[in-house]
Amino acid sequence: MLLIQNLIDRITKSLLVIAAVLAFLLCFLVVADVLGRVLFNSPIKGTTELVSLSIVIICFLQTGFAIRSGGMLNVDMFTSKLGARGQCVMAAIGALGGMLFFGIICYGASDGALHAFMANEFEGEGALRVPVWPAKFVLVLGTFLASVSYFLMVIQHIAHGLRGDLPEQYSSSH
Repeated sequence: MLLIQNLIDRITKSLLVIAAVLAFLLCFLVVADVLGRVLFNSPIKGTTELVSLSIVIICFLQTGFAIRSGGMLNVDMFTSKLGARGQCVMAAIGALGGMLFFGIICYGASDGALHAFMANEFEGEGALRVPVWPAKFVLVLGTFLASVSYFLMVIQHIAHGLRGDLPEQYSSSH
C-alpha cells in the first residue's frame, strides 16, 4: 500500500510540475498575442484554441496532487463533533463519493478521448488547427489518478477508524 501511495505521489507531483511549466509558458503566449494585437494589429493565430485546451490540461494535471495534498474543500463543522471512528466513517464516505465522482467522469470521458484520437479531431479553423485528443486524454488521466487517490484515502480512513485513530489530515506539504 505504501509503495502505491509513493508511486501516486511521485506521479501527481510530476504532473503538477508539468502543469506549472505549461501555465508559465501560456503566460508568454497570451502576452505575445496581446502585444501583437495592440502594437501590430496582428494577433497570434490559434491562441484562443491553445489557451482553452491548455486550461483543461492544466486543471486535470493538478487534480491528483490537489487531492493527495488535502487541497480539496473539506467542511468539518459537524464531523469534528463526532468521535474518532465517526470522523473516519464520514471521511471514508466523503472519499468514496470523490472516488465515484471522478471514476464516473473518467469512464464517461474515455470514449470521447478515443474517438477524438481515432477521428483526428481538431479545434480551430484556418491557420492553426489544434488537436483535441491530448486534452481529452489528460482529462481521463487526471480523473483516473483522482479516483485512485480517493480510493487510497478510503482505505486509509477505514484503517484509522478500525484502530480508533482520527482520520489522517492531508496538508499541502505532502
